[in-house]
Amino acid sequence: MYDAGKIIPGLIIFLILITFPLWYSLGQSAPVLGYQVETPEIEQLEEKECVESVSYMRASHMRLLDDWRNEVVRNSRRTYINNAGKTYEISLEATCFGCHTNKADFCDTCHSSLNVEPDCWNCHSEPKESQL
Repeated sequence: MYDAGKIIPGLIIFLILITFPLWYSLGQSAPVLGYQVETPEIEQLEEKECVESVSYMRASHMRLLDDWRNEVVRNSRRTYINNAGKTYEISLEATCFGCHTNKADFCDTCHSSLNVEPDCWNCHSEPKESQL
């Protein structure tokens, strides 16, 4: 083998560098997101429900919002019927911001921790923060 004295140590160093993130974080858990779900508006509601289940909204809210946008812009439909058969107006400001008024705590904390920059505010006005 030619230059085995250089190739083998080089491969070992390469493998150490490539696998460093795996063994460095071994046994550590991911940080818990500290976002605020309960707003004063939500606390005043008798039935605390969103347009879909909480687990669905946490996992797929952007897909839902994209679908809503497409329905309004492309098909001129302004109503959404959820899995339970309940009807909602397709409107970020009228439906979502009616309860989720604490954008800094509710939206920004989660999006910042995940390094996500949604483009919602290119078209929509940011919600007014509720004053306690």
